[in-house]
Amino acid sequence: GTIHDITEQVLARKEIQSLNGELETRVRERTAELQAANKELESFAYSISHDLRAPLRGIDGFSHLLAEEYADRLDETGRSYLDRVRRAAQRMGTLIDDILELARVTRLGMRRSSVDLSEIAREILDERMRSAPGSAVQVVLESGCSAHGDPQLLRVLLQNLLENAWKYSGKESAPRIEFGCTVANGERVFHVRDNGVGFDMQYAGRLFAPFQRLHNPEAFEGTGIGLATVARVVTRHGGRVWAESAPGQGATFRFTLGQAHGDDQ
Repeated sequence: GTIHDITEQVLARKEIQSLNGELETRVRERTAELQAANKELESFAYSISHDLRAPLRGIDGFSHLLAEEYADRLDETGRSYLDRVRRAAQRMGTLIDDILELARVTRLGMRRSSVDLSEIAREILDERMRSAPGSAVQVVLESGCSAHGDPQLLRVLLQNLLENAWKYSGKESAPRIEFGCTVANGERVFHVRDNGVGFDMQYAGRLFAPFQRLHNPEAFEGTGIGLATVARVVTRHGGRVWAESAPGQGATFRFTLGQAHGDDQ
């Protein structure tokens, strides 16, 4: 007969079983933490949506009534003050909408499919042109730029990038917006380019953080949430996003969307 010492094999098997048990426990704990965080986020979004909107509507509404019904008792300075109050309340309402959009993008379940980004870009810009019929923006769209991702989230991504390009090129004499894609190192890279005011690349690290703005809000309205939303959508797809620009020379935003996984995240 032959005798084999299997002590090491038994010990190794027990260690593997112990590690698997620890891993399952950690996964359950992490899942519970994520569920709790999502509930807190939903509660926060609900509070923002309902508890903050009501007083803002009151401020805007009563300021409007005051301006309308007491116009003959107000001088130019008084009317200017009321106008500032109304515009501030309306900007706050827009900020609330953008924060809710960022929260929705963060918690929204993903359903991946084949998405024609060129067609989505065309729809977004067509709608933008209909809302500004006098605009002279030249649009250059490359066809066939497709991706595998969540259609709803990718529309949000392109909406923010294209409206950003529209805004910052709007003061040019011949504004131009481009959307296209290339392949680099086997990876599809999409881009949105404009010929607008651009920005200094030393501040590029601030672009995708919430509430960060590189331009004077008096010159270009905005809340500083749009590019943070873009970054979140790209991250959820396992991709990257970056920008290239120089003052007065427009900007190019590039992004990838990772590999096709076919599962929800």
